[in-house]
Amino acid sequence: MASTGSPVASTQPALPSGPAVFKTIPYAFILPEILCGTWVWILVAATSVSYPLVQGWVMYVSLTSCLISLLLLISYLFGFHNNSENWKVLDSLYHGATAILYMSAAVLQANAAIVSEFNSNSALHYPLNCAASFFAFITTFLYILHAFSIYYQ
Repeated sequence: MASTGSPVASTQPALPSGPAVFKTIPYAFILPEILCGTWVWILVAATSVSYPLVQGWVMYVSLTSCLISLLLLISYLFGFHNNSENWKVLDSLYHGATAILYMSAAVLQANAAIVSEFNSNSALHYPLNCAASFFAFITTFLYILHAFSIYYQ
């Protein structure tokens, strides 16, 4: 029997490039991750970082995650992945690890909000800390959704 010479069709869907990134799950989560993470950083910075050790970690996680996610989004938009399966592994590992880091940051930020409630100069800091906690948990949820939804493609 002679081989037909046709390549075997891949069962894996192609990775999106260009505007299709914004229409494809889980890659559509990248932009909301960046936006919510940016709000975390802005809101914590607006509190004048009342608790430097705790909120310094929150700012580090949020800013670093925003920058790396932005680079990942740009790489998907310009198609730097070349449909490599390694990008799915990289994407899943990055978003899984970032979800864990963001969970720690969200819990620490919630602690900072609780502590700032009873502080004498907390008239403005308490609501900002609460809003930062809210966005930190939303961002954590987005990173978890992104990490797990790669497996269900």
